[in-house]
Amino acid sequence: MFGIVHFPFFVAAVFLLMVTPGPDTAYIVGRSVAQGRGAGLMSALGICTGCCVHTIACAFGLTAVLAASATAFTVIKFAGALYLIYLGVRLAFSSAGKAQEARSDAAQDAALAAKSLRQLFLQGFWTNVLNPKVVLFFVSFFPQFVSSETEHKALAFLTLGGVFIAMSVVWCLFLVWVASGVTRRLGGKPGVKKWLDRVVGSAFVGLGLKLATATR
Repeated sequence: MFGIVHFPFFVAAVFLLMVTPGPDTAYIVGRSVAQGRGAGLMSALGICTGCCVHTIACAFGLTAVLAASATAFTVIKFAGALYLIYLGVRLAFSSAGKAQEARSDAAQDAALAAKSLRQLFLQGFWTNVLNPKVVLFFVSFFPQFVSSETEHKALAFLTLGGVFIAMSVVWCLFLVWVASGVTRRLGGKPGVKKWLDRVVGSAFVGLGLKLATATR
C-alpha cells in the first residue's frame, strides 16, 4: 500500500525504539513524577506534535537536507543539548531552599494550574524537535520501508509517520500512567520526591552532555 514494504518489521523496529530510554522518555517521566499526570500528558502532547513536524519534514525532503548539512546538524545538536541541560538544572534545583510539604491530589492540581500548560507543551515539543538523533532516525530508517519504485513516496512517508505517531501516543500515555503513579505513592514523602527531582534533573543533564558529543 502506497509503496510501503516490510511493514511488520517497521512496527517491530518502532516498538524497540519506543522502549529504548532517550530524551523524550526522560522528559515525560520527569514531568509526570515531578508534577503529576496532567503535566505528563501535556509534555507527551508536545513530544508527539514534534514527531508530526519530523514526519512532514521527512515526507517533503527537508529532513534529508538537514541531515546532509554539517552546519545544520551541529546547530541542532548543540541547541538540543543546551536545552536538555537547562531543563535538567532547572528541575534538579527548582526546590532548593524551599520547604517541601506533602501534597494531596487537589494540591497537585493547583500546582499544575500555576505551571503554564503552554510551557509544558512547548518544552516537550522542543525536546523532540531539537534532537538531531530523531532527524537522523527519520532520514535513515523510514526510506528502508518505502519502495524505490513507488510514485507516492511522500504519501508512504506520511503513512509510516502516522503509524509512528500513533505508537508514540500509546507509549507516552503508558509512561505518564506509570510515572504519575509514583507521584501519588510519594505524596506523603516529600524528601523522596525532592531526591527524585534531582535524579531526573541529573539524567537530563547527562543526556544533554551525551547529545553534545553525538556524531552523525
